[in-house]
Amino acid sequence: MRRRMKSHLARRRAALLFSLLPLLTPAPSRAAELNVPPPGFVALFNGRDLTGWRGGDTYDHRKLLALPEAERAALIRKWTASMTERNPQTGKPHWYVENGELVNDGFGAYATTERDYGDFELLVEYKTVPRADSGIYLRGVPQVQIWDYTEEGKFSLGADKGSGGLWNNSPGAPGKDPLVRADKPFGEWNRFRILMVGARVSVWLNDQLVVDHALLENYYDRKTPVPKRGPIQLQTHGGEIRWRNIFLREIPGDEANRILATKCTAGFRPLFNGRDFTGWSGAVDSYEVRDAAIVCRPGKGGTLFTAEEFEDFVVRLEFQLPRGGNNGLAIRYPGQGDTAYVGMCELQVLDDDYEKATGDAIDPRQAHGSVYGMIAAHRGYQRPIGEWNFQEVTVRGSRITVELNGTVILDGDVAQVKEFMGNTPHPGKDRRRGHFGFAGHNDPVAFRSVWIKPLN
Repeated sequence: MRRRMKSHLARRRAALLFSLLPLLTPAPSRAAELNVPPPGFVALFNGRDLTGWRGGDTYDHRKLLALPEAERAALIRKWTASMTERNPQTGKPHWYVENGELVNDGFGAYATTERDYGDFELLVEYKTVPRADSGIYLRGVPQVQIWDYTEEGKFSLGADKGSGGLWNNSPGAPGKDPLVRADKPFGEWNRFRILMVGARVSVWLNDQLVVDHALLENYYDRKTPVPKRGPIQLQTHGGEIRWRNIFLREIPGDEANRILATKCTAGFRPLFNGRDFTGWSGAVDSYEVRDAAIVCRPGKGGTLFTAEEFEDFVVRLEFQLPRGGNNGLAIRYPGQGDTAYVGMCELQVLDDDYEKATGDAIDPRQAHGSVYGMIAAHRGYQRPIGEWNFQEVTVRGSRITVELNGTVILDGDVAQVKEFMGNTPHPGKDRRRGHFGFAGHNDPVAFRSVWIKPLN
């Protein structure tokens, strides 16, 4: 009995000692706790100074990169210098560090990362003041909105809906307004989690989803997608805002593909079983199944197509290109002939650096994602050769939309096409029904995870 009592007392003493440890051990400073990234992330702000940041403005990043080097450097120096200009009322620079927090008085150029980023996950905390109006530019494009949700004068602009929306999207566009108002009261810190894959953006504010996989429109030219890479910018807008714990994780291609493939999956079913050509017809001998992928045999061609026919549909797939690789997607193919002309169209599957790889010039209507010979797609959104790309194609009536790796690279209506490459007519472009398939062109282009959602 005494032995058990001693054991019990020993446990009590140990528990008491552990409970006192926080009091016996000096608490770390607040600054030391801040700005330490979680695993897999890097800190964009080090908590001490503006290392890694430059000045910026609402300025098209593509145009900035296109400037002559000396002119671009001079403009960036001008923006950066304005960050350290002193406010005559406070005597402090427009941007400064205080207690591990990055502080802006509402003036000066925008804090802009020196590095550019593609697909990423961004974590950031901010605290602002009444009547403030700010935001976060993604790849240099405005913006994830931050503002005073109590300011009645801006209710007509959407302030009452809260922060986190993609405010520069067109009125009524997905993401323009946040799904819920999740702002904390003034004086408290707010926390963003922002996920950007291609032009697709999801935003969580204080752990509540406020933007769900919406396309960020290009504020500078809405007919052109947002850049593939660009800086993160913290916007200044007339009121003090404090930032801390600014962390970023770059998302690799395979993870980005998984994110895209798992969104909005209702109604999709597989077209390819990953083992054989069950359900497929046409140039079966020109293809093989390798590692759960359909691969065009080198030196072979022809169209491999589904036994089933479709009218309107959405198809999702991944593709992998060799250097200089060339293939195509057969859309509403009749089952024989050249799908580029007798089908509704052939959507190009082509190395974005085809000219460099082969030395052959191409028409813009031959580039990847283009409606061959009819409508040119935007270029430059493929992953490096050897990596898998994720593509979604929507065919609705005479309209075709192509989304590559999360970015819409084509949205066109073949019924409106009046000029054709080489003046060669496309008599099949008005077809309303047909097979889906792959139009091989002798190169070992691979396709996998092929899913379709009929729309009628």
